[in-house]
Amino acid sequence: MTITFIFCSLINIVDWLQNHLIPCPFKALTGIDCPGCGFQRSLMALFQGDFLKSWSIYPPTVPILLLFSIVTILYRFPIKNNHLAMKVLIIIVGNFVMISYFVKMFIN
Repeated sequence: MTITFIFCSLINIVDWLQNHLIPCPFKALTGIDCPGCGFQRSLMALFQGDFLKSWSIYPPTVPILLLFSIVTILYRFPIKNNHLAMKVLIIIVGNFVMISYFVKMFIN
């Protein structure tokens, strides 16, 4: 009974979130997608368990979430040269975001 209630509550939360997405101010002002456009919709698809839809909407979603998770762990449990590791991860994910943005804007 409790599992059903939790599952139904999560469905309501996802539905509510889908109806209350934050509009992109950059796109509203310029009419051009920003490098982060699609992240919210991709995250909603990921919450619903549809990885392929999430990837097709915005490929950097999973790398960004992994980056935040790894950086949080590195801040919580410091290791030797963790700043270097964080900088390398940020550069890798940042490049992935920019490459996917350029593909979306100029190739698709």
